[in-house]
Amino acid sequence: MTIPAYPEFPGAVGFSRLNAYPWPTADDAHGGSPHMHLTCAEAYIVLHGRGRLQTLNRSGPTTQTLTPGDVVWFTPGTIHRAVNDGDLQVLVIMQNSGLPEAGDAVMTFPPAHLTRDTYPAAASLAGADSTPDPTRARARRDLAVEGFTTLLDQWKLGDRQALEDFYTAAANLAAPRLAEWERIIEDGAAATAEAALANIDALRHGDTSHLDLASVHRIAGPPGTTLGMCGFLTAYDPVRRRGPQP
Repeated sequence: MTIPAYPEFPGAVGFSRLNAYPWPTADDAHGGSPHMHLTCAEAYIVLHGRGRLQTLNRSGPTTQTLTPGDVVWFTPGTIHRAVNDGDLQVLVIMQNSGLPEAGDAVMTFPPAHLTRDTYPAAASLAGADSTPDPTRARARRDLAVEGFTTLLDQWKLGDRQALEDFYTAAANLAAPRLAEWERIIEDGAAATAEAALANIDALRHGDTSHLDLASVHRIAGPPGTTLGMCGFLTAYDPVRRRGPQP
């Protein structure tokens, strides 16, 4: 017997709880790997602690303070870096559930590490035994901070081309996966929107049969964390995709 998967989360979003990395950086800060999404918007709901969100896009750099109760969100093309100023914990909500895990994130490595040949090794979390290794997470974070710092420095000097070159490299890295991304959106966000519109049309005609499918679902807190780009992640969407376990 095949056990069905959970349905999409409301709005076909994905979400994780994030404990930002406490590791220090070369610029005397703490936190995660600067990176950018090409297709997905992202939101931070601050649960605990304090920090900052450093960003860069074609409008220039900004810094947002992060304190409990704050909500900050940003759209595709915004390079972002979570800085941990004291036990920063946030609920991360991502557009197009599953898509970030399918490659819609490019870290701000220096240009030499932004080709299809070099990026996988720089982004890998695999340690000596081929399992995810915090040492590797820290090393790739430091490499991304190095590249991000250069982008900020170049922007301050009036050089906009460095950011454009990063965008071009990121798009080139994503190109082989675009068809896969289309399927994820078609099966997720697009399908849920179409279903909602169909329900509205049914109600317009007095048809409430879709309410027969009403259901309740629950996912307990996952037992462990994974090594994310910005910190230790408690990821719920992979549990949803696996479905109820016997």
